Amino acid sequence: MPNSTTEDKNVKTLTLYSEDDTQRLAAQLAALPLTGSVWLAGDLGAGKTTLTRYWLQALGHTGAVKSPTYTLVEPYSIEQNSIEQKDGSIKPVYHADLYRLQDPEELSFIGFDEYLDEPNALVIIEWASRADSYLPPPILFIDMTQANSSGKDKESRHVELRLSKAGQAQGLDLSSFKI
Repeated sequence: MPNSTTEDKNVKTLTLYSEDDTQRLAAQLAALPLTGSVWLAGDLGAGKTTLTRYWLQALGHTGAVKSPTYTLVEPYSIEQNSIEQKDGSIKPVYHADLYRLQDPEELSFIGFDEYLDEPNALVIIEWASRADSYLPPPILFIDMTQANSSGKDKESRHVELRLSKAGQAQGLDLSSFKI
């Protein structure tokens, strides 16, 4: 059964049938030279935090990955030791979950702008729609939905990756993504 329903460098739709598929998607996301923010959307239980955990691991994080549901933001400083970047530099990554955010202005009180302004930083934001009037546009949108429960596909997820105009301007390309 084919996983991809869209062939485009700016939009890609995939179906994840297992956690291994989620891990493969995360590895492909980690290979993109992303800086700025990525917005993760989807209902509770759609797999946003699981995808982010695998993504952080694929970037090189070796410790625990905590959900930022109560803290709003979990920071990570990931040493770059990949084949492409063996310079030992540090990639700042911030995992934010805005589900419990009451007012977008709260982000200014916690210094959220500093994460977005940090050079080379990647800010992965779950529930960004709760502050879309406050946040600058992302580089990439990732929308996750649970598939209809039928037979062996009951745990599958549909994932749409969509580059913003800023992502397109950076020359990012999603056409090679596959599961």
